[in-house]
Order: sequence, then C-alpha cells, then structure tokens
Amino acid sequence: MGYISPEALQNLHKYAYKGVDKSILSKYVLNPFWTWFVTLWPLWVAPNTITLSGLSIVFFNFATLFWYDPGYLAEKGGVLMPDWVYFSCSIGLFLYQSFDAIDGKQARRTGMAGPLGEMFDHGCDAMNTTLEVIMASQALNLGRSWWTVASQVATLANFYLTTWEEFHTGQLYLGVFSGPVEGILIIAAIYAISGVYGPSFWDTGMLTFLHLTNVPIINQLPDMSLNDSFMAFGAFGVAFNLQASYRNVRRARLASKKSTLQPLLLLLPFVVSAGIQVLWLTHPRYDNSALINSSLFVPFLCAWGLQFAHQVGRMILAHVTSQPFPWWDWIWVWSLVGAVDANLPMLVGRPPLFQTNETNRAIAVYLTLAISFVTYGRFCTLVINDITNFMGIACFTVRKKDKDGNWQESVPDSGKKSL
Repeated sequence: MGYISPEALQNLHKYAYKGVDKSILSKYVLNPFWTWFVTLWPLWVAPNTITLSGLSIVFFNFATLFWYDPGYLAEKGGVLMPDWVYFSCSIGLFLYQSFDAIDGKQARRTGMAGPLGEMFDHGCDAMNTTLEVIMASQALNLGRSWWTVASQVATLANFYLTTWEEFHTGQLYLGVFSGPVEGILIIAAIYAISGVYGPSFWDTGMLTFLHLTNVPIINQLPDMSLNDSFMAFGAFGVAFNLQASYRNVRRARLASKKSTLQPLLLLLPFVVSAGIQVLWLTHPRYDNSALINSSLFVPFLCAWGLQFAHQVGRMILAHVTSQPFPWWDWIWVWSLVGAVDANLPMLVGRPPLFQTNETNRAIAVYLTLAISFVTYGRFCTLVINDITNFMGIACFTVRKKDKDGNWQESVPDSGKKSL
C-alpha cells in the first residue's frame, strides 16, 4: 500500500540533483548571503530541520493573520490588521526563502544530499504556495473574491509547470525571473507596503498612483487598481513560464529523440484538478450564500492546496525514483462528488443531496480538508519511511548506519568545502 515499489527504491541510488539558476539577483546578491548564512548553522543540524523551521515560520504568520482576521475580509470588510502582522509576514517569507535556499548547502556540508531532501523540500514548498496565496491576497485587499481564486490557479500552475519541467528534463530550471527568487521578494515587498499603508492602498488606481490621470491619451486608459494590475502581471507570468518550460522540455525531448507533444498531455492533470475545484466554487446560489462568499472559503483553499501538494509530491517522487508520470489521483473523485452535488440545481434542476444548507456545506468542506490532510500526511509518512529505511538515513538527524546496521553520527570529510 506504499508509494514506492521495491524496484523503484533501487533507482534512488541513481538520482542526482541538477539545477540551473539564471537569476542575476540570486547570483550576485542572494547566493553570497546564503553561502554566509549556512555557516551559522552547526553541522549537527539536519537539512530537513532547516526546511521545516522555515515552513513553521510561515505557519506562525498564517495563524497570526487569521487570529486578527478570522473571516478573511481584509479592509474591505472593515478589518484593521495591526501593522506588525504584515511586517511579520514579510520577514517570515524572506526567512522561508533563505532557509529553503540553504538546506541544500547544509546537505552538502553534512554529506546528506540526496532524494529525501529533494522530496522534503518540494513538499514544504507545495504547502507554502497555497498559504502565501491566501496571505498575499489578504494583504492585497482581495479577500473573498475570484481574484484570490485566480491567484491560486496561477501560482499552483507555475509550481506544477516547474515540477513537470523537472520531470522531463531531469533538472530544476530557474530563469532570469522566477517565483522562488524574484517572485518571493515581490510578495515580501507587498506585505511590507501593506504594513506601511494598509491593504486598501492596493485599491488605488494605477494611473492615479503614477499621477498620469491628467496626461493626454494616457488618461483615456482605464485606471485599473494596483491589485488588479498585479493579477494581470501574474497572468502574463504564467503564459511566459509555460512557453519557457515547454521550450526546455522540447529541447530535452529532441536531444533524446522522443515525442515533443506527449509531455503536453501531462499538463491535463492540473487542468482537470483545478477545474474540479473551480466547479465547486461556482455553484449557483441555491440559498442565501455562495461558498466563495462564506467563511468556508479559506478552509476550501487549504484543502485544495493539500490535494495539489499530494499531486506534485507524487510527480517529484516519480522523478527521483524513475517511475511513470502520475496521471491520476483518487482524491479528485471526492472533490468531484462535492462539486457535482453543489451544482445539482444547475445540472438537473434539483437541490443538492447533501450541501442543502450552511451547516451541511461546512461539514462537506471541513471533511474534505480533513481527508486531504490525512491523504497528504500519509503520503509524506510512507515516502519518508521508505526512503530512510532503504538508504539507512534519518530525516531530522545527521547520522547514518554503519555496515553492522548501527546508527553513527555523520561527520563530513575534512577535505569537503562548506558549500
């Protein structure tokens, strides 16, 4: 009942991480900082401990934000968030990026680089993605809106594209502008600006902000708000990343004399899974409220994020173990049932079978969240156990097994560079 067959486990020995980062900011500013920052960590700290510490900071930021805005209404709903919460989110996201960047360096310092770290890092990134979408949308004063849903789709699409590209090319490719580098710094800046001016600042028109409303010709353009403009920028980013990722995949497929069109079919699982979630959100108003306008909106997005984390987790697992690409995820059936039930008034002209009122709808959403959490938790537990047992390592301890099967502290070779 596990995720890795005995044959696939053998392929773990063949795995070697490959990455390309063309970011100028990363090369000349961030990487020198990360190289120094990792030296502050003792060699007895496991790389995965650093990764989990970064995610824990994000969890704290997420909990703090919803302590002050449990209804996820932002300033549009009259909620005045303390300024320090946004500054905390900004610092927390920067720390997450830093911790996420140095875990690989720590792995090389301690001699623990390998597929387990790749899986663990990817899994934390997948969970952080949805949490940051929710927090950033609140900071942008979007709250419960289709713009927040669009942000979720766009951000998850970028993450899926990166994983899809790595599966086909064998390496993680970060371009001159990427989400893990420049994208994170932009979001951190958004938090900081919201801390100074408040989320309502982002409702300011772009032309008004640039003082162009009195300039001839330009003042004929719509004065789109700053948050709407940021959403348009995000859509452009998805389109750019799609063509860039496919270009890299196509180059790799041509080099190996394989079909260049077949990988495009493997984008369909994301389209299907995202489509199911959006279908559930678009159910008609058969009573006084719709899901997207209720307090269930954030739990729903969290359930969606956990299902996505399970989906891309299986993709990266297939990559590191040389298994076939995972086309299907059974949890889609559960969400599809919820989506169809909610849309029965539109489909067959009758009320939903279960989601007939706010209480039943809450049960359906929170049950979906619980099932998604258990499913992803089971995936993480089984995969970590399989890899650690097979490779004779520990997930959160810098140690290895000797030839007699006894645990020994791992000491890097004295001649190794502290990368």
